Amino acid sequence: MNCLTLKQSNCKNCYKCIRNCPVKAIRFSGNQAHIINNECILCGQCFVVCPQNAKQIVDETEKAKVLLQSGEPVYVSLAPSFIANYPGVGVAAMTRALKKLGFAGVEETAIGATIVKNEYERMLREEARDVIITSCCHSINLLIQKYFPEALEYLADVVSPMQAHCLDIKKSVPEAKCVFIGPCVAKKDEAEHYAGIVDAVLTFEELTKWLADEGIALEKELDQNPESRARFFPTTGGVLKTMAQDQPGYTYLALDGVENCMAALREIVAGRVHKCFIEMSACVGSCVGGPVMEKHSKALVQDYMAIASYAGEKDFPVTQPDTLDVKKGFSYIAPKLAQPTEDEICAVLRQMGKFRPEQELNCGSCGYSTCREKAIAVCQGKAEISMCLPYLKDKAESFSDTIVENTPNGLIVLNDKLEVQQINTAARRLLNIRSASDVLGAQVVRILDPGVFRQVLQTCRNINSHRMYLAEYRAYVDMSVMYDRDSHLLIGIMRDVTEEEATRERKETISQQTIEVADRVVERQMRIVQEIASLLGETAAETKIALTKLKESIINE
Repeated sequence: MNCLTLKQSNCKNCYKCIRNCPVKAIRFSGNQAHIINNECILCGQCFVVCPQNAKQIVDETEKAKVLLQSGEPVYVSLAPSFIANYPGVGVAAMTRALKKLGFAGVEETAIGATIVKNEYERMLREEARDVIITSCCHSINLLIQKYFPEALEYLADVVSPMQAHCLDIKKSVPEAKCVFIGPCVAKKDEAEHYAGIVDAVLTFEELTKWLADEGIALEKELDQNPESRARFFPTTGGVLKTMAQDQPGYTYLALDGVENCMAALREIVAGRVHKCFIEMSACVGSCVGGPVMEKHSKALVQDYMAIASYAGEKDFPVTQPDTLDVKKGFSYIAPKLAQPTEDEICAVLRQMGKFRPEQELNCGSCGYSTCREKAIAVCQGKAEISMCLPYLKDKAESFSDTIVENTPNGLIVLNDKLEVQQINTAARRLLNIRSASDVLGAQVVRILDPGVFRQVLQTCRNINSHRMYLAEYRAYVDMSVMYDRDSHLLIGIMRDVTEEEATRERKETISQQTIEVADRVVERQMRIVQEIASLLGETAAETKIALTKLKESIINE
C-alpha cells in the first residue's frame, strides 16, 4: 500500500528526507523526491523531517465512514499511546466521543498486547529458540523482510497486538468491523497486506480532524483500571516490562530506532548473538515517538510518564487463543533494483570528480553516508550526480574562476576595511603586480587611490564607468564599483581605456592642428585679397585720370 505520497509542488530538493531515511528508499528525479515503495519500511521519518510538508499520509477517514454506513457494528481498537497524545482523556471519555461518530464500541489495543505477550512467554518456555525478535512493529518486520532475510528465522511468527485485538473482537462479534487508531504509518500497510483482520487504520491526526469537523470535544476525564500492565507496550522496553523475564539463560534486550536495530541485526546475522529475546521498535521511544503523534516536538519523557501513570500492575483478563490462531508468516521481499558492477560504480565516481579514494569526502550532504553509496544510487536511478554538494561547489568555483581569470577587465574585491580579498590576472597586469599574494589582505591604498571605494562604502551607491588616470601606471581606466551588502564586499571593475584615451588625444591634436592650419590659410587669403584690392584701387584711379585727360584733349581739339 502506498501509505506515503508526495506533494510535488512542495518539494524543494533539500535532500533532508534521504538524509534521514535509514534505508535510503527515496529516489530523486526532476528535482523531486519519490518514495520507492518496494524498499520503504514505512518508518515515517521522511514525513516527520520534511520542512515543506511535501510528504503526506494516505487518509482513511472516508474508508472508516463507509464502514459506519454499512450497517454492521464497527469497533475501535485504540492504541495505548492515546493517553500521551490526548493528555487527561481516558478510555471512557474516548469511548463517548467515538460513539458519537457512530462506532459501536471502543477497546484498548493493550488487550491484544496481552495476548501477544502471553504467546511470547509460551515460545520462550516451550520452543528451543536461540534468538527471538518481537514482531509488534511492522516497520521492523519490513526491515527484516527486505534487508535482513537471513534474520527471518528469528522474527517471532506472531501477529501484532493490533491484529490480535481485532481477531479477538471479531471472535466475540463475528459480524463486526474493526478500525485501529494509533500513531503509526506502517499499520496502514499491515492492515492492507494481511486482509480480513483490520478493516481500516486511522492516525491520531485523522481522528482529531474528524472530531473537530463533527464538533465533538474530548472530555478531560481519566479512569482508573488496575488491569492494564500491557499499556506499557508503546514505550521502549514496554513489552519486556509486561513479561516475567524468568527463562534461564536468556538475555532480554530492548532496542529503539532503526539504526540501532540494524546494527543489532548485523550482529545476529553474523552469529555473534545467542539466547536473546530482543524487543525492537523502529521509532525512538517506541510508539509514543511515532511519526503521527500529534505533538511535532518530541516529548518522550512526558509521554512515558503519561503512559506509566495510566498503566496498572496486572494484565488484562483475556482468553488466550490457540497458538495457530495467532501465528503470522513472514516472507522475503526481494529488492527490484540490481546491484551495479564495480566498473559502473567507478564510472559514476569519476563523473563526480572522485578519481582517487582520498577524494571521496563521504560528507553525507547528499543524504548517503559515503560517496560510494551515492554512486550506487546513481547507477540504480535513485540519485543524480548533481546531488553532490562538493561536486557542485567545485564545479561552480571552477566555472566562476575561469570567467574571472579570463575576462579582459581587471577585477578587485575589497572587504569593508578596504583590504584586498581577491584580484584577477587582468588587474595584476594593469597594476604591475607580480602575484596576488603580494597584495591579498593589504590595504588597497598600496595600489590604488581608495577615494572611489570610500565613496561607495559611505553612500552605499554604486559608481559606474568613472574614468580615472592612474599616474603611477600611466594608464586610464573606466572604474565601476559595486557594494554587496550581504557579503559586505566592494567589487571594483577596471576597464583599461589607455589606448582609447591615446586615440582620443591624437584625434584632438590632429583636430587642433587642422584648425590652426585653416586659420593661417584664411588669414593669408584675406591678406592677399586685401593687397589685390589695394592694387586694383590704384590702377582704377590712374586709369580714370588718364581717360579723363584723354576725354578733355579730344573735346579741346
